[in-house]
Amino acid sequence: MSEAPIKSVDTDATGTRSTEAIIDRFLDAIWMERGLSANTLEAYRADLVCLNRWLTPRHISLVYASRSDLLAFIAWRTEQGAKPRSTARQLSSFRRFYRFLLRESVIQEDPTLKIEMPSIGRSLPQSLSENEVEALLSAPNVGDPLGHRDRTMLEVLYATGLRVSELINLKQSEINLNQGVARVVGKADRERLIPLGEEAQSWLREFIAGPRTEILLERQTDYLFPTRRGDRMTRQAFWHIIKRYAKQADIGRKLSPHTLRHAFATHLLNNGADLRVVQMLLGHSDLSTTQIYTHVARERMKELHSEHHPRG
Repeated sequence: MSEAPIKSVDTDATGTRSTEAIIDRFLDAIWMERGLSANTLEAYRADLVCLNRWLTPRHISLVYASRSDLLAFIAWRTEQGAKPRSTARQLSSFRRFYRFLLRESVIQEDPTLKIEMPSIGRSLPQSLSENEVEALLSAPNVGDPLGHRDRTMLEVLYATGLRVSELINLKQSEINLNQGVARVVGKADRERLIPLGEEAQSWLREFIAGPRTEILLERQTDYLFPTRRGDRMTRQAFWHIIKRYAKQADIGRKLSPHTLRHAFATHLLNNGADLRVVQMLLGHSDLSTTQIYTHVARERMKELHSEHHPRG
């Protein structure tokens, strides 16, 4: 059952308590409406807290900030070296927040209404070549139970294009090795079935049969890739694992937590996969989100043409 609309804002001497309460109320509302991930909600909170910290010494309420207040904040952030992409993300958070307040009749006018988004080019996702992927996958010491776990995680990530959050939350009950598929619950609780591929299935069978039990000892968990403590691995821990193995594999370029997801999509398209199939496998609700990978594939084709064609 939803709460009654906010009709007024009670403030203490600093306005802190009421501001935090309204931010919480806003986050609860958009979580119920859109089913956003915890990471997205925390990003919204961080953006609003950042704005509030700038406004408070100037005796301006976050709730009742004006368009000129927001423009001054954006100008200050730009002077501090903020990139257009970061500014655009913050402005998106502010728009959603003030539209919520407008809908709840707390304010009468949206101060973000006539603020234009900064112009940003859409950057191509960083990917890896097939040889670099092979080097990365071969980096873990599979003779060690944790190394075997890490190799299996990397194999599954590359075979499925999962988001890191989806990988670490994967449960053993969501893997069907007889059918060779994984059942994944992604953003907004959307569920999809993803084929695992023979290589990933082979590593999973070996991992579940031995190293997983050695890691857990007497502990029990349904999470497929546990830590020594029997807990679910965190995104940060897995990110450190990827960086360590990238260094071992002598991969010089800067990686991101989505690097293997990007490689999965790019290599599928390079080898002739249909864009809508890739969209379905990645769990993108909008085809336009997937289409950026066609640019990556096109750039790779240009490189190959230039390298190998007699008149390239």
